[in-house]
Amino acid sequence: MPSLDLTQVAKRSGFPLHAFIFVQRGLDFTVRRLHGELPDDRVFDPADTSRHVTGEQLCHGLRDFALDEYGLLARTVLRRWGIRTCEDFGKIVFSMVEAGLMHKTDRDSLSDFIGVFDFNEAFSESMTLTGGAR
Repeated sequence: MPSLDLTQVAKRSGFPLHAFIFVQRGLDFTVRRLHGELPDDRVFDPADTSRHVTGEQLCHGLRDFALDEYGLLARTVLRRWGIRTCEDFGKIVFSMVEAGLMHKTDRDSLSDFIGVFDFNEAFSESMTLTGGAR
């Protein structure tokens, strides 16, 4: 497939551009939370798997990022973008992988995103007010 930009990938996927930007920012949030900042003398290398996160880790990171960004409105914002399940996060991720905008390992698959958590529970008011499972 020829190289596509994020806008083109979003148009092909059925998810809005804002959903893709959210996932990109949420991935950065998750990687930094799990692996820390890159040392000043090190340049990010997409082929370097030492900063890899699993689908499950990314789903939890995206949940926490959404709560940090949108608080009580997190579920509403995600629904507006058509994101109703963790599998939707995976569909966005794999759309970017297929376009060469993200990388995966041989062990990564869309199934890694299925059923990680229930959105109604994960974004319930009580979870939002307590900061969830951080």
